[in-house]
Amino acid sequence: MAASSSFFRSSSPSSTAVAAAASLPRNQANSQFRIPSSAPCPRLRRFPAVISCTSSTLDPAPSSNSVKPRRPADEDIRDEARRHRAASAANTLSARYVPFNAGPDSDEWYSLDETVYRSRSGGLLDVQHDMDALKNFDGAYWRDLFDSRVGKTTWPYGSGVWSKKEWVLPEIHPDDIVSAFEGNSNLFWAERFGKHLVGMNDLWVKHCGISHTGSFKDLGMTVLVSQVNRLRKLNRYPLVAVGCASTGDTSAALSAYCASADIPSIVFLPANKISMAQLVQPIANGAFVLSIDTDFDGCMKLIREVTSELPIYLANSLNSLRLEGQKTAAIEILQQFDWEVPDWVIIPGGNLGNIYALYKGFKMCQELGLVDRIPRLVCAQAANANPLYLHFKSGWGTDFKPVNATTTLASAIQIGDPVSIDRAVYALQKSNGIVEEATEEELMDAMAKADSTGMFICPHTGVALAALIKLRKSGVIGPSDRTVVVSTAHGLKFSQSKIDYHSKAIPEMASRFANPPVEVKADFGSVMDVLRNYLRDKPPK
Repeated sequence: MAASSSFFRSSSPSSTAVAAAASLPRNQANSQFRIPSSAPCPRLRRFPAVISCTSSTLDPAPSSNSVKPRRPADEDIRDEARRHRAASAANTLSARYVPFNAGPDSDEWYSLDETVYRSRSGGLLDVQHDMDALKNFDGAYWRDLFDSRVGKTTWPYGSGVWSKKEWVLPEIHPDDIVSAFEGNSNLFWAERFGKHLVGMNDLWVKHCGISHTGSFKDLGMTVLVSQVNRLRKLNRYPLVAVGCASTGDTSAALSAYCASADIPSIVFLPANKISMAQLVQPIANGAFVLSIDTDFDGCMKLIREVTSELPIYLANSLNSLRLEGQKTAAIEILQQFDWEVPDWVIIPGGNLGNIYALYKGFKMCQELGLVDRIPRLVCAQAANANPLYLHFKSGWGTDFKPVNATTTLASAIQIGDPVSIDRAVYALQKSNGIVEEATEEELMDAMAKADSTGMFICPHTGVALAALIKLRKSGVIGPSDRTVVVSTAHGLKFSQSKIDYHSKAIPEMASRFANPPVEVKADFGSVMDVLRNYLRDKPPK
């Protein structure tokens, strides 16, 4: 029968830890991170003499035996949070920008309240937390605290990101946070795909795309837009809007969070290179969208030039605030395994911020005593946009060379000159990680096979699963290795690519696992003939 053309057109903390939290003096944090809150913050000063800090609340995990009374009818969750904060002890934690991978002798740093994206040398920045202050609490305390917040509606801790507020943006006031209670995404046991297709019993998919705007970008954008909200209230800089270059998902997240905070958003998109589902999201959320006749790399160059001239805050992952939210996905993975560390984590890579973000999350958990090791990381790239893969295959020995990325169905990672290349290389080297690639046919076949086992994934996750298949065949990943594949976006955002695959409309692609609908006449006999033929080779189990 022919395919139907009409279808295709269209727990509580230890007593020791709690006592430590209650008794910790406010002045115990590293003095170099703290100044009086009244001190000014200079505008775009390269070497600020001071850093503006505010105290944050570090709450002990509530007793599991306590019953929380319902808040009054005229009180919202922010009001309720303010009332509880007034009765809780305060603790000073802090963070600042430093040059990425700076040595211990570096004295360059910046307040998070400054609008700065690069170091003096032009390199990337990183958010550095006061680890000495965080280490005043042991790993058991942090595990209990984070676990106590999961699934709650307490502001802002009901968010999977802000449930780790002390490790993300400790100094921001909860009233300035812009959150859709993102995160807390499903960790899916990929039983059929694992057992029948790659011979694994312990394969998991972290569905980060089950989020507010349908991608992992929400995890970072809640942090960035919250900080912009804070800066606008401080009125230190004339920030009139937030802008980004995007292949789709970043623009959706930016526009949604800006709309929630009533902050104008500006989006640069490469014309005709993103899915319609991705394009409509920033439009629907009221962003000012520029469709530009270039690719992502061209859009990125333009937005960097524009934000250097106009009071528009840059929201791309060049801005290290984004990575602070994205790293919480790693902490969630550990929580979901009851703080047992998986052997491998496979992450699709385009602009490469996410590979470093997850490394940073795992590493913080190790340094602060929540776990004793970190997993090995795999970055999976599309063969049509594979600069990191080529760099890895060269043995990291030569200077990194960007590529001219060609069209890939994994459009969100169609990036030839990734901003976070240095971060990604660092994360992979420190985690004994590797890089693998997938051709267009390999990634689409992997997506189709995954969908046929009950998933509904994006092409980028198809890249990661195709990399997994290769690494299993080569024996790099063993059959009993606990492995997590990070799914970065919801499959519905890429429905056209699925339609094209199953209708065999993709040029030079066999689409071996296509499953088109069957046309049949509207009478009982014809339907019965088709069903008997279909069921003949499917005996009941």
